Amino acid sequence: MSEIEKRIKELQDILNYHGHKYYVEDNPEISDFEYDALLRELENLESERPDLVTEDSPTQRVGGKILEGFEKVEHSVPMQSLLDVFNKEELLAFDLRVREALGLEEVEYVVERKIDGLSVSLEYENGKFIRGSTRGDGKVGEDVTNNLKTVKSIPLSLKQDVPLIEVRGEVFIPKKDFAKINADQEFANPRNAAAGSLRQLDPKVAASRKLDIYVFNVQRVEGKEFKTHAETLEYMKELGFKVSPGYKICKNIEEAWNEIVAIGEAREQIGFEIDGAVVKVNALAQREIMGSTTKAPRWAVAYKYPAEKKKTLLKDIYVNVGRTGVLTPNALLEPVRLAGTTVSRATLHNMDYIKEKDIRIGDTVWVQKAGDIIPEVVEVVLSERKGDEKEFNMPQNCPVCGSEVVREGGEAAFRCTGDECLAKLYRSIEHFASRDAMNIEGLGPSIVEALIEKGFIKDIADLYTLYQRKDELINMDRMGKKSVENLINSIQKTKANNIDRLLFGLGIRHIGLRAAQLLAENFETMDDIMHASVEDLVNIPEYGEKMAQSVESFFKQEQIQEIVKKLKDAGVNLKSSGKKQIKDSRFTGLTFVLTGTLSKFTRTEAGEIIQNFGGKTSGSVSKKTDYVLAGEDAGSKLDKAQQLGVKVIDEEEFKRMIE
Repeated sequence: MSEIEKRIKELQDILNYHGHKYYVEDNPEISDFEYDALLRELENLESERPDLVTEDSPTQRVGGKILEGFEKVEHSVPMQSLLDVFNKEELLAFDLRVREALGLEEVEYVVERKIDGLSVSLEYENGKFIRGSTRGDGKVGEDVTNNLKTVKSIPLSLKQDVPLIEVRGEVFIPKKDFAKINADQEFANPRNAAAGSLRQLDPKVAASRKLDIYVFNVQRVEGKEFKTHAETLEYMKELGFKVSPGYKICKNIEEAWNEIVAIGEAREQIGFEIDGAVVKVNALAQREIMGSTTKAPRWAVAYKYPAEKKKTLLKDIYVNVGRTGVLTPNALLEPVRLAGTTVSRATLHNMDYIKEKDIRIGDTVWVQKAGDIIPEVVEVVLSERKGDEKEFNMPQNCPVCGSEVVREGGEAAFRCTGDECLAKLYRSIEHFASRDAMNIEGLGPSIVEALIEKGFIKDIADLYTLYQRKDELINMDRMGKKSVENLINSIQKTKANNIDRLLFGLGIRHIGLRAAQLLAENFETMDDIMHASVEDLVNIPEYGEKMAQSVESFFKQEQIQEIVKKLKDAGVNLKSSGKKQIKDSRFTGLTFVLTGTLSKFTRTEAGEIIQNFGGKTSGSVSKKTDYVLAGEDAGSKLDKAQQLGVKVIDEEEFKRMIE
């Protein structure tokens, strides 16, 4: 072996050792400066002898070539989700089911922190990392090996030469690192950032995002047997993995509950976001007896903590104007860290909500994220009220256009009456261009705002005359010849859309996507719809009096009639393609709710398939719901379905139903 070969091997071993000490054990033995100097030396030597570069060399963590897309990976062991419990009673009910199934007085559990990240599978052959993939729908994920190689806490070589092992872990971004990378507020929370980073086609972008991982399960292994889950965790630690921290073996469910409480109390001090605690039967033989459903194991549950709440000062209340003219009050807050992000604004819903909660400017308030997403003020801390707080009243005139604000009888909403309100125009153009409406690619919020400011568009129909201003558009900030041509082509292409997209895009009150489709199916032309009476409209299946009145009054407006005329003159399709042909009636009488991210269809596509088979879709879960089709990261709708006992299906089961 030559001197250069010896030195390259020596440097690889030294750097892998110190990388493990730093990224896995959090116990560095050398400074960053010393580590970087060794890494630069290795990079220089490997550039001289590229034939000596190994797949597990520390230099290979910077990211490979840019990909065109991700290959699909069929998981050999399904990556199931977990059933949720929300209180001690539900946890005890889970324990009772386990003990009855096993015929035991007490069962030993392992409790772990439920990391709020992205679940992945890591596969190794002969101790070498060969493939990493996302969970996807649990059965099929995406190959993100190159991006996972940039996660420095993932070993590229194991400490023991295992013939084959596949482990499951959670990729996340530590709180301290998320604050740094999210200075431009690109991501809603650390989980969103981790997911977005792993799906970057350029691994160098993923490498810059400070991703980390904890592994928590052996999916499959050759040449090794275990009796308990705790043994598998210790074994993974021996192999060099960064293992789920702070897990605890509990003799019974009471000990498990105490640990759940302890994790919840320490949540603020934990260096990464968690969204619960996981309780698992420890004995693997007992798990075999319990088995699994198609969606989740029967031997484990995820305890979900109540939404995190923080106290902060409500500094002011301001009003936003929506596309239908509704004025929505919002709170301006003293910035506070909440569920992974810094929150400085929160919704106050409407005036009735403000009065009911007695919310005043200057109050100290409790804030939480509704569904862990939208910040809202939930309560006033009355004990901290000083007496100089100011009551808020809805403005009598629109803050954008100055028109009168009215409140219709029986409604909570206050509305701007101005026909030419720029705020309403901005929101209506955004809605008109959205994916489920006309789907105008390239017409983002900043471009809409600029077009309105310059007076190029005063209603949605003006979009179809923008081609006449091509030279003026090219001279706008952040616009160029190519982007202008793409935008104009995208707008022109939407002229051929079926009328249901246009009807939805018009933004008629109470008329959502499904209601717009029903209008298109029951009338041949826009002219027919515009002249339809309430009596005609209530005869449409699923239509009620309120929806019918809304459609009739909408098209009676002179402004709307003028917009429709301009659309017709521009060549926009105003004819229906007719009633959708139902392939067969297998879903007749059935109602589906779609939730989460689907990998094989968009939710719109899945909804259209259901309707093609005679079924209906709904936006909310109730006892009348027949099926909930749940994708990845399904949220509160899945929780409600489980509470109501509504049947939950995944994409594979849905595919079987439609094939």
